[in-house]
Amino acid sequence: MDKFDNQIINLLRRDARMSVSDIAREVSLSRSAITARIKKLEQDKVILGYHAQVAQPETNNNVCAYFALKFDTSASLHSCERYAEKLYQLPGIKWCHAISGETDLMLYVEVESMAELNAIRDELQLNPQLRNLMTHAVLKEFFNTKKQV
Repeated sequence: MDKFDNQIINLLRRDARMSVSDIAREVSLSRSAITARIKKLEQDKVILGYHAQVAQPETNNNVCAYFALKFDTSASLHSCERYAEKLYQLPGIKWCHAISGETDLMLYVEVESMAELNAIRDELQLNPQLRNLMTHAVLKEFFNTKKQV
């Protein structure tokens, strides 16, 4: 990849529907050169697809939070893995990661109400090996590259 490919990618990231003519004008290459470069970027799996960024409806009042869980020092990665299998059964938990540092497990939760969030927190606190549980409420999402329509 060269500077032209990078410019093309940056323009398509900003507007995936940008015309080849507009890209050619911005990058200072011919339309045929842009078309060939885009085709090569797609074939080389640099460009994997084109997506629409859709605004969340204003009525979406989901409560989102991260839970940082720290267990007794006797808890191993294996015991965290077994616990994660149980957590998978709880509705609202979207992902669970074992991470490095002071926190053993990081959970992302998305539910419809604060009552549901508190119910999940109460369930988490039933684990006798849990030493510390911190809740980080999501105030605003600026972007999320994982969400797709």
